[in-house]
Amino acid sequence: MSVSHDIRLNARPHPRVVLELLKPVTWFPPMWAYMCGVVSSGVPITDRFGAFALGVVLAGPVVCGMSQAANDWCDRHVDAINEPDRPIPSGRMPGRWGLWIALGMSLFALLIALPLGPWGWGATLVAVLCAWAYSAEPVRLKKSGWWGPGLVGLCYEGLPWFTGAAVMSAGAPRWEIVVIALLYAIGAHGIMTLNDFKALEGDAQTGVRSLPVTLGPARAARLACAIMAAPQIIVIALLASWGAPWHAGIVALLLAAQGAAMLRLLRDPKGLAPWYNATGVMLYVLGMLASAFALGGMA
Repeated sequence: MSVSHDIRLNARPHPRVVLELLKPVTWFPPMWAYMCGVVSSGVPITDRFGAFALGVVLAGPVVCGMSQAANDWCDRHVDAINEPDRPIPSGRMPGRWGLWIALGMSLFALLIALPLGPWGWGATLVAVLCAWAYSAEPVRLKKSGWWGPGLVGLCYEGLPWFTGAAVMSAGAPRWEIVVIALLYAIGAHGIMTLNDFKALEGDAQTGVRSLPVTLGPARAARLACAIMAAPQIIVIALLASWGAPWHAGIVALLLAAQGAAMLRLLRDPKGLAPWYNATGVMLYVLGMLASAFALGGMA
């Protein structure tokens, strides 16, 4: 199938199509992680409400939205196979509008991050660079089933968490915060691997070596479940050792519920991956918040 984004060079996209390109449904994870960082800092939101609000908008609609636009532009030929109804391959996002939107939002993100100080601006710069490194040639880390999901997990969970804590604290977060944020970022590698199931056919045809392509759906799903569960076990142990047994117990219960969902997932990994991303992942992020409250109480 040919990509039709170059047909109507002078046309302008409808605002509704631009919003579709930015995929609001994907904004939740980094916004949630940023909020977890804020909570884990122990600094009341009311003390720095402006920084909190700006960070949430930056993490979700701006940076995450930009990354979605960049990914769709760089993936337009793959999407023509997997999802031809998307804005760019369908022609509803004409010409190079997808590219200009991604580049414009990259610059806009760096501009509005300035009030967040050096930590917030530096984290935004890292996020923007990672978004392009993930999608664009010649780097295009999404070609790797290891580097791609790892980078996305880091930018969706670990980096926003770190940023929220740094912005609220006006300095480097405590080492405990960094460790927990990193563990949840590692676990998100498994979530991203499950997300790759939806593009299995197109990835195989275009040389993207995702884990579902290289390992097959069954093995990739088992590995994803292990990667999601192992960091949470470490989080439980750390919270218990740091004097937060109740929070550790909550994370343990949430992990047990995830385990039950994982057993169902493994019966039909390809068919049930979207279901797990709507159920098991919610349990995962609730554990993040419980851990954040534990860290905030330790401040």
